[in-house]
Amino acid sequence: MSALEEAMKDAAASGIEFAFAETNGLRMHYARKGRGKPLVLLHGWPEFWMVFRPLMERLEDEFELIVPDLRGFGFTGKPFAGPDENATADTHAEDIKGLFDALGLASAGVVGGDLGAYVLQAFAQRFPARLERAFFFCTPYPGLGSRYGAPDHLIEVWYQYFQQLPWAADLIGASRQSCKLYLSYFLNHWSGDNHDVFKNMIEIYTDMFMMNNNIQGGFDWYLSSARNRRKWLEGTLPRPPVIHTPTRFLWGRFDPLIKADWCDKLDEYFSNYSIDFADTGHFVHYEAADLCAREIRSFFGRPELTC
Repeated sequence: MSALEEAMKDAAASGIEFAFAETNGLRMHYARKGRGKPLVLLHGWPEFWMVFRPLMERLEDEFELIVPDLRGFGFTGKPFAGPDENATADTHAEDIKGLFDALGLASAGVVGGDLGAYVLQAFAQRFPARLERAFFFCTPYPGLGSRYGAPDHLIEVWYQYFQQLPWAADLIGASRQSCKLYLSYFLNHWSGDNHDVFKNMIEIYTDMFMMNNNIQGGFDWYLSSARNRRKWLEGTLPRPPVIHTPTRFLWGRFDPLIKADWCDKLDEYFSNYSIDFADTGHFVHYEAADLCAREIRSFFGRPELTC
């Protein structure tokens, strides 16, 4: 039995349920556990639903946790083989809207980080009536501007250009070892170069990305967002609508990818938000699950947001 199979078996034994929903031409896989208010958790790259298992265990008594594998990831996988330039944030947002429809959710709170943060912003802009509150971890947003591509930051974002190359997925997936080395770099480096954070997950992640064309599925996001990313860095991207949904940010102080002090322009894009910081790297939701659970419980249980 592979590490992934063992992990899935253990998750099922803990009471996590798995199902698929038809949405936006996609058969989306999701994990589900708990009771109470529905809360949808959106992962980033290179992740899938299982990164949120620690939070599911901590929040299941208060929330019904719904954790999809996003388009191109996990057991959802890709709708077709080969590169796909249509896996944009808007497409992902349509996927999540369809998931809401399939599950009969008129509205819900949503949590997201990394790619999930892009998707959550698009969802908030396109379907504000379906979103009760939004909770973001380290968040790429237009206010990062040209800083994201500054010369001293290129060493952190090189992969976003490499992953657009038509042979990149074949190269990384040429062997299990090459896939494991590639994923390990990001999981470890973005966690503050702490190899202990994901040491029990590396084999599981490798199993998952070696199936369902998931390497290319994850790379599709970078291919699809390339045009807007260039405009963003050039300062020519049209300003998106301001998000008025009550919003909370929890940012990792030591995130090397999306620096904590780059939150300085949030008020230009969010009208009703609060922010705090955690002593973590990029994967706040996994590195500090206890803190995140407390923050989520407080924010989504609050009758009114106090900025």
